[in-house]
Amino acid sequence: MLKYCNSAIFGLRFYYPLTSNHYPMKTFRPVASIAAMLFLALLSGCQNDTPATTSLPRSTPEAEGVSSEGLITFLDSAAVSRHEFHSIMIVRHGKVIAEGWWDPYRPDLRHTLYSTSKSFTSTAIGFAVTEKRLTVNDKVISFFPDQLPDTVSPLLADMTVRDLLTMTAGQAPDPSNVISSSAGDWVPAFFAIPVLKDPGSEFLYNSMATFMLSAIIQKVTGEKLIDYLQPRLFEPLGIEGIDWEVSPEGINTGGWGLLIKTEDMAKFGQLYLQKGSWNGRQIIPAGWIEEATSFKIDQAPDAPSEVKEKSDWMQGYCYQFWRSRNNAYRADGAFGQYIIVMPEKDAVVAITSESPDMQDVLNMVWKYILPAMHDGELPENMETAGILKERLESLALPLPSKEPNPPLAELISGKTFTLEENGLKLKAITVGFTEEACDLTVATDDQAYTVPFGNGERIETTTGLGGPGILRRPGAVTSNKVSGSYEWSGDSTLVLTLRYIESPHHMKITSIFTGDNVEIRIRLSTPPGYDIPPVRGKVIK
Repeated sequence: MLKYCNSAIFGLRFYYPLTSNHYPMKTFRPVASIAAMLFLALLSGCQNDTPATTSLPRSTPEAEGVSSEGLITFLDSAAVSRHEFHSIMIVRHGKVIAEGWWDPYRPDLRHTLYSTSKSFTSTAIGFAVTEKRLTVNDKVISFFPDQLPDTVSPLLADMTVRDLLTMTAGQAPDPSNVISSSAGDWVPAFFAIPVLKDPGSEFLYNSMATFMLSAIIQKVTGEKLIDYLQPRLFEPLGIEGIDWEVSPEGINTGGWGLLIKTEDMAKFGQLYLQKGSWNGRQIIPAGWIEEATSFKIDQAPDAPSEVKEKSDWMQGYCYQFWRSRNNAYRADGAFGQYIIVMPEKDAVVAITSESPDMQDVLNMVWKYILPAMHDGELPENMETAGILKERLESLALPLPSKEPNPPLAELISGKTFTLEENGLKLKAITVGFTEEACDLTVATDDQAYTVPFGNGERIETTTGLGGPGILRRPGAVTSNKVSGSYEWSGDSTLVLTLRYIESPHHMKITSIFTGDNVEIRIRLSTPPGYDIPPVRGKVIK
């Protein structure tokens, strides 16, 4: 099915199709300012080498009944797949038995979770229900009497918290793109969307429904969602450095925008696998865990059984969790962010990636990782275990080798090219070369910014400006880490790759120099990729 993302670049909004085997009703929300951040990355620091906080115990695969050979086969498949994996962590019997990050991604880096965030929002509702601050049968309008439309339809009046949790709010189509792109308050905007279906009757994916759950939490507790979860979830699990995007009125987005580390994802899955128990303490009732992860509604009641059998998006929806094949359930987010819980195998798999086909990633888990898990301890195989360990420690995304700059580099180094009028609102660029790096400086109407790119290596920097994501509001994210490298394609074409290493995304900036002229082409990685219209310029004499 054809889907559309939009990307806000210097105030200009581009719409481009996304093709995926993801469940058809699940639409991708805005991926904002991906290209703009290349040019507006004001550098303010350097690489953070602080080790990641770890609390899950470690073990070996065979000691926990997992075949190292099977996991190697998964890595082999990942290496030749069309997916760009960023991290994986496999937990068996409560112990991490395999973990790896594809360089430049690292254990200490947070990752944008996209809709995986929804399961954390659902958990907050579980805490609030436990504390008797609300019930799942409460009417949604009851929380916001001063933000309702002049006329409340009977269907809107019937909408409950449970309907928000199960994606059965009755609004069609998903209003998330329309509302999240606006500068106004989102709560009254949500109520203004017509409810066309009986709430609770039909699955209609709706990220703004999850935002409303966040708004309800803030309404009944007086705290933002992230702050409410801090002592209840994040602190007990040792999850630190969390960030969560906010709406214009200062409410955490709920349905997207949470940034945490890979191990934190695994901890969250392990908490659910342990029915809410953590280090001997029941931090959330087991009954809520069961309620939140059990089948609530069929996403595709009319689909043929042979289609359902092959789809992890047709196994039933829960409270912001998805039922999966193999009697598993999961939290998942756009482009390939997963927390997969396998109760029958006593296992959790956390994955971050950029994928054009989310179903295929799950297929790989079922094909390679699932059968590698056995009921009892396996004999140690030191040779195979050593190969697996080496493979996991050497994972890396492709990086061009270091090559001498062509003669053109010296000729254009330090020269400024003025640019024709363009939708990106760029006025001029300057490139500067050393043997080790290329510095790209871009001028807008009022400022100039510089981004470094490494030759045969990646240069990592930190900026306080927002980066790629579904939504970026002022103050939503305090810092953004990027990693840049460059190469030459022939003697006159400079290719810059900039990775936003706390997100799934990157971009390629290709500059073609011809005499005194330059043509700049920007390609966003967001599957299946999108090319920004070229920007042309001429050297200043």
